Amino acid sequence: MKKFVLAASVAALSAALLPMSASAQNVAIVNGKPVPKARVEQLINQVVKGGQQQRSPELEAQVKDEVVLREIFMQEAEKRGIPASSDYKLQMEMARQSLLIRELFADYAKKNPVSDADAKAEYDKFKAQNSGQEFRARHILVEKEDEAIALIKQINGGAKFEDLAKASSKDPGSAVNGGDLDWANGNSYVPEFTKALSELKKGEMTQNPVKSQFGFHIIKLEDSREAQFPAFDDVKAQIVQRLNQQKVAGFQQELREKAKTDYKFSR
Repeated sequence: MKKFVLAASVAALSAALLPMSASAQNVAIVNGKPVPKARVEQLINQVVKGGQQQRSPELEAQVKDEVVLREIFMQEAEKRGIPASSDYKLQMEMARQSLLIRELFADYAKKNPVSDADAKAEYDKFKAQNSGQEFRARHILVEKEDEAIALIKQINGGAKFEDLAKASSKDPGSAVNGGDLDWANGNSYVPEFTKALSELKKGEMTQNPVKSQFGFHIIKLEDSREAQFPAFDDVKAQIVQRLNQQKVAGFQQELREKAKTDYKFSR
């Protein structure tokens, strides 16, 4: 008799603990249907992985709200028969394709990472291409040579370069700043402009209009220096990201070229 009572007590205790155990696995019960906590963890991980937010009590609370609301809305959608509609099925197929393709390229990037050596080589190449002099210059751009000659005379007569640039230059980007072009590598200008800059000393201005494809320039050299570059470690992340994008683009092109299809791509 004692054994029977003990067994009955254990059974009763187990029955009482079962809802508590189930509750521990769920964040809520919506219309009798449990909403597992695993959904909350999945969504939090997705948000954190995407770099949108850091995990915090506030984020957890927001995600719990979102997960429960989704369950409420999904139940209503199912009640209305939306999953059986052709439009829903079409959108689900498109979503499946997009997710599958995204995971394909994510998997490729993961298995073909950019090495530190590749990133450093890319940095060195860029640095070599952009080495040399940087110039801090001003210019006034006009359409006709005689306009430029007249402006040069005014500046030599005491007029301020900056004032004439604001009033007369056809380059809207620099005119508002008195013709200031900020620091730039000589390679970023058209050859005629760079040649004229390189022949000036600090504070000097071209005494003859410089013709280019844009018109006629009056150029003043404010200063010059050796090209400045950020340290490799400061730009490594950006370089790796760009090289990763190039790798994935190459993989995409490879798949396209290997595919046996009669379709002719427009580009």
